[in-house]
Amino acid sequence: MTAEIAPEIAEGRMAPDFTLPRDGGGSVTLSSFRPGRVVLVTYGGDGTPTCTNEVMEFNALLPAFAAAGCTVIGLSKDSVKKHDQFIAKMGIGLILASDEGGRVMEDWGAFGDKIFFGKPVKGVLRTTFLIDGDGKVARIWKVDRVKGHAAEVLAAVEAG
Repeated sequence: MTAEIAPEIAEGRMAPDFTLPRDGGGSVTLSSFRPGRVVLVTYGGDGTPTCTNEVMEFNALLPAFAAAGCTVIGLSKDSVKKHDQFIAKMGIGLILASDEGGRVMEDWGAFGDKIFFGKPVKGVLRTTFLIDGDGKVARIWKVDRVKGHAAEVLAAVEAG
C-alpha cells in the first residue's frame, strides 16, 4: 500500500481553507495568514517519540521561519487539552491545531492507508505542506525521515 496525496491537493493549486480549534483555546483559520506563508506539518500524536522529535525540530527553527515571513502550524488528531499539555511540558511555541475527527487531514491526503511495523493500517501520513502568500500549495513533502526535515523545509522557505 502506498499513500497518495489527495488529488485536489497538488503543488500550484489553492490550499483548501480550514478553521480548527487550536492550543490555548480559540481557533486557527489557514487563510487568515495571507499574505504570509504557512508550513502545515501533519503528525501522528503529541508525546510520541518520532512526532515529538519532528515538532521540536520545527520549534527550534521558529525564529528563522518567522524571519522568513512564515508561520508553522502543527496538525494532529489530538485534542486541544492534549496539545496544551504537550506545549506546557515541551515548551513549544508553534501553533498546534486539533483535527479530532480527522476531516482536514483526510481532505489534505494526510490520513489513510499505510504500513506500520509491517502491517497495513489506517493512520496519519506524515506530510508537510508549504502554502505561499496567495494560498497556493508551493511544495509537498511526504516525510519518511524526521531528522533534518524541518531544516530542509526552512531552506525551501528561505529560497522563496
